Amino acid sequence: MKFAAHLAAHITPEWRKQYINYEELKQLLYETVENVPPADKTDADMLTRYFVDADEAFFSSCEKELSKVNTFYSEKIAEAMRKFASLQHDLAAAFSMDVIEKPSYYTKNTRKNPPKKPSMKKIRKLKVAFSEFYLSLVLLQNYQTLNYSGFRKILKKHDKLFSFKNGDYWRRDNVDFAPFYVNKDTDRLIEETENLVTTYLEDGNRQRAMKRLHIPPIGEHQSLWTTFKLGLLMGFFVSLFGIIAFAAAFAVKKEEYNVALRLYRGTFLLTLFLFFGGLNVYGWRTSGVNHILIFEINPRNHLSELHIMEISMIFGIFWTLSVLGFIFSESLGIPAYANPLLLLFSMLIFLLNPFKILFYGARSWFLKILGRIIFAPFFKVNFADFWLAEQLTSLVPLFLDMHFFICFYIDNADWANLPDDVKPCFENVSLVQPILMCLPAWFRFAQCLRRYHDSKQCFPHIFSSMKYVTMSLVIFFAFYNVKSKRENEQAEPNIYFYLWMVAVILSTTFTFMWDIKVDWGLLSGGAAENKFLREQIIYSSETYYFMAIGINFILRFCWSFSLSLLDVTYPKADLLAMIIMSLEIFRRFMWNFFRLENEHLNNCGEFRAIRDISIVPLETIDRDQDVLLRMMDEDDGVTNRPRKSLPRMASKDEKKNS
Repeated sequence: MKFAAHLAAHITPEWRKQYINYEELKQLLYETVENVPPADKTDADMLTRYFVDADEAFFSSCEKELSKVNTFYSEKIAEAMRKFASLQHDLAAAFSMDVIEKPSYYTKNTRKNPPKKPSMKKIRKLKVAFSEFYLSLVLLQNYQTLNYSGFRKILKKHDKLFSFKNGDYWRRDNVDFAPFYVNKDTDRLIEETENLVTTYLEDGNRQRAMKRLHIPPIGEHQSLWTTFKLGLLMGFFVSLFGIIAFAAAFAVKKEEYNVALRLYRGTFLLTLFLFFGGLNVYGWRTSGVNHILIFEINPRNHLSELHIMEISMIFGIFWTLSVLGFIFSESLGIPAYANPLLLLFSMLIFLLNPFKILFYGARSWFLKILGRIIFAPFFKVNFADFWLAEQLTSLVPLFLDMHFFICFYIDNADWANLPDDVKPCFENVSLVQPILMCLPAWFRFAQCLRRYHDSKQCFPHIFSSMKYVTMSLVIFFAFYNVKSKRENEQAEPNIYFYLWMVAVILSTTFTFMWDIKVDWGLLSGGAAENKFLREQIIYSSETYYFMAIGINFILRFCWSFSLSLLDVTYPKADLLAMIIMSLEIFRRFMWNFFRLENEHLNNCGEFRAIRDISIVPLETIDRDQDVLLRMMDEDDGVTNRPRKSLPRMASKDEKKNS
């Protein structure tokens, strides 16, 4: 692998602009070689002068890059020292100690003077905080290594192209003495963090401590077994789906078609939604969007795109087997309408299974987020919370299908046969239906109010809440429009029809503009390079962005109008609604790419590459400032005062000569 590709694959995305600009320096060298005056038409002095000027320009660029790297490293190591001092203070407070003792001293004296053991909850918080801090140190250590390799490679390329040794001399005089290279504070902090976690948080068990602190290799590939399983499951699903398409055309009775569509539609759309989620993760990972940081997922243990698609394929196979069981229920001797119920229960058992199997960590994370969404006003709202709640707003029709599902099984005691009259479940208009459909809008509305309460910022939170008010108006006006038509048996439009039309236009326009301007951060007036988009874009072509804007506009309107089709009975309206619901899931899949890209660029602007883990309550920070300052001034504490210069590390060439 060429170094440029290696550098691109191993950098910390949020620090991308702070690394050596290897490609630009390499291009500068190649342009110098290409523009060399012909030797037969140029005298030796002019040719020498040309290379001298080229060297001055090249080494001037190298000096700027070196200064940038040194400055950024100095800022980050100072930040790490402050964080380490804070964590030491938190650890000392948890163990009721004035100052944290050195691990060796602590181990010798634990039997004589055992410290007070903190609660398990406090221990867990400290473990997470130290794990995140350790990750930041590893990233900083990787930053040092990659930049030094970059300078060494580009200077070696310089000497190779020009047949000079100037690059080697410049490296020895500048890079080998650069603060980012000779400074060993990162290594020291890594070692001290390992010792503290081993001694205090893992009871001296170093193996367990290192397992907790372990960082998976950057660019780690999935196992062949995982890829093989996914391919096998996809093959089964496609085959079974093809059998369903063939069998349904001949075996399903016309009167059962609409009922089956309603009973199976929701679980199919959930499976499709999960599969698109896997594709989202694949797109984010390959484009360098740090979704792990954005969702605040454990970087040491999380699902890859292959795992997510594997789960969707498992659900998909369950779904196809259930539909086949429904179609051939008479031959199999199984009550036809027991199949949708068994499918739903099997999916719920998978999700709610309390045992630590079948992606237990991911399921726990999802249920925790879902719980915070349901009780939105009472919990602080993180990115993952409102992102998942946004996904639910694209699944509004599923809440209506939930109403039909419950109605059908309550009214139908005979699961083997279709009841004589199922129209009540289709045609009964109840206030429960729009209330269920408005639940996702309410969740997001409550989250916006909570975020306003926490931040006291009217924009964007109060303005964002208005999106969900207009969405609720669309649903309620559509409901009263249908109800009024059926009660009065009028073919002419009523007042609710006009209100519904106004609400659709208002809601769609508002949400579309919010998507583009706020959620995606596009249509930036100051974008010089990417006109009408933003100053920086991650995905490879501007065409993707303009296509996404157009598709988002069309599908936003389709979704709003589809809400009026959900209460129309037989049979084409249900099929049309399912198609539009699938398109809405596709729109949300597309929306996710640009929403996380915008969030990622915000993190890049702040150079934020790890989660911010706080141990102590905010109100205690001011009180503890004096203690922290005293710790930083102690002999054994962390200090930012100038130290004696470290001995210069020998280069590889010098080691060989020695």
